[in-house]
Amino acid sequence: MQYAAYRSPLGDMTLQSDGKSLTGLWFDGQKYAPSLPPCAEKPADLPVFAQTARWLDQYFSGEMPRFLPALAPRGTPFRRLVWALLLQIPPGSVTTYAKLAAQAAKNMGRARMSAQAVGGAVGHNPISILIPCHRVLGSDGSLTGYAGGLERKAALLRLEQAMRS
Repeated sequence: MQYAAYRSPLGDMTLQSDGKSLTGLWFDGQKYAPSLPPCAEKPADLPVFAQTARWLDQYFSGEMPRFLPALAPRGTPFRRLVWALLLQIPPGSVTTYAKLAAQAAKNMGRARMSAQAVGGAVGHNPISILIPCHRVLGSDGSLTGYAGGLERKAALLRLEQAMRS
């Protein structure tokens, strides 16, 4: 794995790549972020890191990017399914864990799926912001469960609402 850093308005972030695709993007110190090896202190110069930085620059400047760097999140088939569903949530929109659970159940040919199981997959999303787990709310519309912190989740949602205006 190779690493790079990005300084966002919401805090420093670490990017991870397999050399071709983005495999991780975390706010430094966020819940579930991996411990970085010593080699991470020397950032890699990869095209996917430049593309991700350009995407983040556009996003944080208030413009929704019209491209997505190559993504390769690692996880169980269930988690990858949930992360694919997250990618379908339009910018400036939100959904609930319960609605995601219903979509996941349908995709898996099941009658039901636990919203808590979906919440676990959402919480372990390894690519913050680009795979928009911040767009998922509690059933009552409350801000819940963002590994990067609820203040950041609220800030990301406000930014996306401003993009729609």
